[in-house]
Amino acid sequence: MSLVTLQTCHATFANHFHLNIDSLTLKPLQHTVVLGSNGSGKSALAALVAGEGELLNGRHQVTANIAWVSVEQQQALIEAEKQKDCADILDIIPIATTVEEILLEGLHLDVIEQKLLARVSEVFALKDMLQRPFRALSTGETRKLLLAKVLMSQPELLILDEPWDGLDKQACIDFNALLQEISTETTCILVLNRLSEVPSFCQQLVLMQSGAIQWQTPINDDLTEQLTHISQLQHMQQQDLVLPDKDSESFAPHPLDANAPLVKLINVKVNYTENIVFSGLNWTIQPQQHWQISGPNGSGKTCLLNLITGDHPQCYANDIYVFGFQRGSGESIWQIKQYIGYLSNAFHLDYRVNCSLLHVVLSGFYDSIGMYHQATKNQIVLAEQWLALMGLEKHTAAPFQELSFGDQRLVLLARAMTKHPALLILDEPCNGLDDINRLKVLALIELLAKEGRTTLLYVNHHQEDAIPSIKNHLSMADFNS
Repeated sequence: MSLVTLQTCHATFANHFHLNIDSLTLKPLQHTVVLGSNGSGKSALAALVAGEGELLNGRHQVTANIAWVSVEQQQALIEAEKQKDCADILDIIPIATTVEEILLEGLHLDVIEQKLLARVSEVFALKDMLQRPFRALSTGETRKLLLAKVLMSQPELLILDEPWDGLDKQACIDFNALLQEISTETTCILVLNRLSEVPSFCQQLVLMQSGAIQWQTPINDDLTEQLTHISQLQHMQQQDLVLPDKDSESFAPHPLDANAPLVKLINVKVNYTENIVFSGLNWTIQPQQHWQISGPNGSGKTCLLNLITGDHPQCYANDIYVFGFQRGSGESIWQIKQYIGYLSNAFHLDYRVNCSLLHVVLSGFYDSIGMYHQATKNQIVLAEQWLALMGLEKHTAAPFQELSFGDQRLVLLARAMTKHPALLILDEPCNGLDDINRLKVLALIELLAKEGRTTLLYVNHHQEDAIPSIKNHLSMADFNS
């Protein structure tokens, strides 16, 4: 008996991406990993199994109770909660949704095994999150909540699209162990970008390319050799990387005082009522002094970065100096942002303007979401060079929202770098990238750290993504009470 049967399926997604699956069959406990480059159709295949997309022809049969977690679902949940913040327009007092309310919605506690409930709560550290407003969660904590919710629904078929993205190191270890435990009862389909994340209990590899299954095979005794073969199938030769020039008209200025630190934080603290995120943080960033920032989910990494950019309201309640300005001395947020290039999970989810890739990159010259200026000829040439560096030179006119999540990430990274900022803030820039594009991004970051005049702040959870030229390390765990 098969849980999943796809035969000669032709499906479309958002009227632009076509998926053609000749044959895919999954038996109970035939755990399957779906691999492929960005835009190959990995996530579309998972969505098709889950019943999404428009099936134009073919046979689609799923005989299992399904639970599914993807970036799109996380984005939809965040957007739904954001809409509640606009309720005051309708003269309604918005009531914040708690983590517990979202977690338990649609679940029947009387049928959930208490052992599973306790185990999930332990793995995702739910106890301290339950009474918090959902909107107060970090991106990683939001992912933990979604994963916990689907596991507690006790599905027969569990579909996870990039399940480890955004999770801290310990959470990845604990979650992997939990998946190993439930793999004796629940069939898993895992969509992965990193070959290193393929779990040992999986039994089948599926490689996607151009909206079709390029290659599939049972996992044998030598998984490493099979993954090497897939890496060869995904080959993208690394070329000598050269950064495009700085535009003569729109570029990040030099700080007011060339001899002063770019950023200085003195005894900084962030708290929400009685909940202290971090405190006692003293930190100075000198020009050309690159930093890696680490810490578990909820330790305040993104909070810290938002204090620097001015996107956190408590930046004015702390003693903070940025690019020669003291926070709260009359400077505008745009006076600060002109020095900064920025890429984060939250920024990616907020970039909802469906302009062309070229316009997305051009918007980096003007620190805007969308393009509202007349670009110069030189800026257009430079933007095209940045897209070529990312391997997207043939897609300059393509709408941004029609790209895969990983390709969107590459475009936003190019956008962050266009003006050669004094400070480049990269908050988990490799999330959503396949191995080849991840290596290319890491090479670009290393090039910037080694040769460029840009100072880097780099947040990541994966040791394999460490940048050799980033020598300084700030652990937010040192400042959590």
